[in-house]
Amino acid sequence: MSESGHRVPLLEVEKLEVSFFTQHGVVRAVRGTTFDIARGETVGLVGESGSGKSVTSLAILGLIDLPGKITGGDVRWKGSSLLNRAGLKWVKQVRGKELAIVFQDPMTSLNPLFTLRWQIGEVLRHHLGMGRKRAEERVVELLDLVGIPSPRERAKAYPHELSGGQRQRALIAMALACEPELLIADEPTTALDVTIQAQILELIGEIQQRLGLAVLLVTHDLGVVAGVCDRVVVMYGGKIMERGSATDVFQHPGHPYTAGLLRSTPRIDLAQHRMIGIDGSPPNMIDPPPGCPFAPRCPIAFDRCVEPPPFIPAPNGREVACWRAYDT
Repeated sequence: MSESGHRVPLLEVEKLEVSFFTQHGVVRAVRGTTFDIARGETVGLVGESGSGKSVTSLAILGLIDLPGKITGGDVRWKGSSLLNRAGLKWVKQVRGKELAIVFQDPMTSLNPLFTLRWQIGEVLRHHLGMGRKRAEERVVELLDLVGIPSPRERAKAYPHELSGGQRQRALIAMALACEPELLIADEPTTALDVTIQAQILELIGEIQQRLGLAVLLVTHDLGVVAGVCDRVVVMYGGKIMERGSATDVFQHPGHPYTAGLLRSTPRIDLAQHRMIGIDGSPPNMIDPPPGCPFAPRCPIAFDRCVEPPPFIPAPNGREVACWRAYDT
């Protein structure tokens, strides 16, 4: 992949295609998505709701169920495919161990009938073969690691006895139980208030530095990834619009969609910044527009946008899928 350069990818997603077969037609949720993540790196996967970013994260972990199906491309972990028959069997063994995910809603991700001690301990017993007593001690250590106060007492609590921020921290503790090499955080702050959002993002950053894991941060908010990510992958209509270093993308967006996202994101560093929404609606993925999916909403679209645009390269490995790339 051109964006890799001298980097050694830990995870590679190449030309991934995911479709959902419904009674209304085939929903092409992910269409040719390609990116990678190196060891210890943080990559932001950004886009509006329905852009395909969460489906991509689920496909990486082999969690696409009927009526969905991976219809093309590949996902490679340390060079080995996860999508052939042997890979699908293997990913079940490493999911939660080498690859872990934190979902956005802890109330639906945590079982209300069991304590944190039991739920997190089950991960340790299943993947690492720990005995009950050692697993319970490790749960306390993990809750302490993610900043939950009085971790020994909280370990005995049920999810409903915790605050929203504590539940999200408990989910992160569960994801980190087996010391994974890649953490996928799928909208980890959406259900939280602004103050707690900042704390959770700071926590993920601190843990990444401490444990050296790679992070894929999936979000609809470019502002969330501004001070967290090394690189950014921008998705729209199931396709990648732009990918490159976070600094480049934020300072000089190359795709009109990226520029639109930035204009609609609050900025505390610019006193005169006025948020401007993107006109129009996301495309119908049963019948997406030809060529660039953003063309019907794009302020600089022209006749050629009905043709699929190539990735236009720029320095530092940055690429933009637009016929008028960098003309924003």
